[in-house]
Amino acid sequence: MDFTFTEEQQAAVEAARAVFSGVAPDSVPSPALTPGAVAEDIDRRLWSELASSDLLGLTLSEEYGGAGLDPVALSLVLRESAKVLARVPLLESCAVAMTVERYGESGLAAELLPRAARGELLLTVGANGRTGHDPAELAVTARPGGSAAAPAGWVLDGVQSAVPWAQAADRIAVPAHTGEGRAVLALVDPTRRGVTLADQVSTSGERLAEVRLDGVRVEARELIDAPGAWEWLRDLLTTGTCALALGLGERVLAMTAEYTGKREQFGFPVATFQAVAVQAADRYIDLRAMEVTLWQAAWRISTGAGGPLPAAGDIAVAKIWASDGVRRIVQTAQHLHGGFGADTDYPLHRFHAWAKQIELSLGPAAAHEEALGDLLAAHPLA
Repeated sequence: MDFTFTEEQQAAVEAARAVFSGVAPDSVPSPALTPGAVAEDIDRRLWSELASSDLLGLTLSEEYGGAGLDPVALSLVLRESAKVLARVPLLESCAVAMTVERYGESGLAAELLPRAARGELLLTVGANGRTGHDPAELAVTARPGGSAAAPAGWVLDGVQSAVPWAQAADRIAVPAHTGEGRAVLALVDPTRRGVTLADQVSTSGERLAEVRLDGVRVEARELIDAPGAWEWLRDLLTTGTCALALGLGERVLAMTAEYTGKREQFGFPVATFQAVAVQAADRYIDLRAMEVTLWQAAWRISTGAGGPLPAAGDIAVAKIWASDGVRRIVQTAQHLHGGFGADTDYPLHRFHAWAKQIELSLGPAAAHEEALGDLLAAHPLA
């Protein structure tokens, strides 16, 4: 496999590193010491810097003020963001924007995407359903029923739980199902009548929301009913989550190497002890497996290339490795740091909390193992 990145993709990484270099992982109160959310809003300064560096429109076409790059480039930038625990909806906003451009009406794209690329419009998505265990599109119903002003509109009813950054968002992409069982995607203004946001808090201490829709009316152009739109967005979100896991894991393993290289016992750095070195080596192998499966999944989404299984198979494999791998990495890091790793004045515990949130986001490894099994059953390998 050749995972050599293009000059444009490498330039995006350099730009991201420059922006994220000024971000401190411990810039907000510790989630271990805070009863509620660690902050009421996203990191607006960072969001503005991302917009100024043209990273918010990275994957949009030039027509909408973007750079025209692909999900591989987005994954590269997300990997850098996770190394500093960047508190911005980079994945959600970019993924929804890409979906609107690919599947939405041209008028909707022209209205939303230039503003999203400039950082003026913040997008998010409800991808967890009512409980996080059932398909998200089954949690909301969409039925025809426009108003006098928009007779071709739709009416939404249902609940999406654990929607990230919903209180700060200007539009929430809500998956829903129609009476015929089709999955559709609605762009909902959270200030619209019938929308209620109830605060929730993630494992990492970030502010989420339960989004309740009670007879919410949306115009026909605000509902994307093109076949495959929601599935493509979901796959893009899952792949981006794997990129976050990889970046976080890389940073935690680097922290562990630095600490064990300086910490001495019996006059020697503990990194030279076989028991420590073997555990660190195992986690390095996890990282390499997480990396290769991530780029395979991102490449399948970016190119539409075929394979023995649909792209969903590669995405499931990437998520399995990301979920299990990032959990093992942070657990080993805590162990090798000893009591220092649990000190709330040291940032490692923050990475552990974020890792747990990433591990379970969009389904744990077991859920994707089941999905992969279903794909293998439906597409027997020769």
